[in-house]
Amino acid sequence: NLIESHFAKSSDIVPFLNMIDKLAVDVGAEAEVVLLDIPKNKSGLVVGISSKGRFETLYKFLTLLENSPYELEFISMDMRQSGVESTLDSKISVPQWTGAFQVKLLSFIQ
Repeated sequence: NLIESHFAKSSDIVPFLNMIDKLAVDVGAEAEVVLLDIPKNKSGLVVGISSKGRFETLYKFLTLLENSPYELEFISMDMRQSGVESTLDSKISVPQWTGAFQVKLLSFIQ
């Protein structure tokens, strides 16, 4: 069971997708899977992730993804400052960031 937990099966990809959501929530970021694709050479599963939050939360999210039990290859990453969010007392502004990540799930079994 422990070995199988490091692989995602095409018949049940939900645990992998839930892990992505959970990692984002754990660090205070928002993440959404926007792309799922199996390349023609069937070398894995390409996953596109759109995220937003403070720079620190996106960085922590990436670090957790990299250290997840699944074998991932990072294909592309684009992080940009998207605006500023005021705190409750409106005296401090916190920069907000968006991230677009594309990873290949190498531990994918069809």
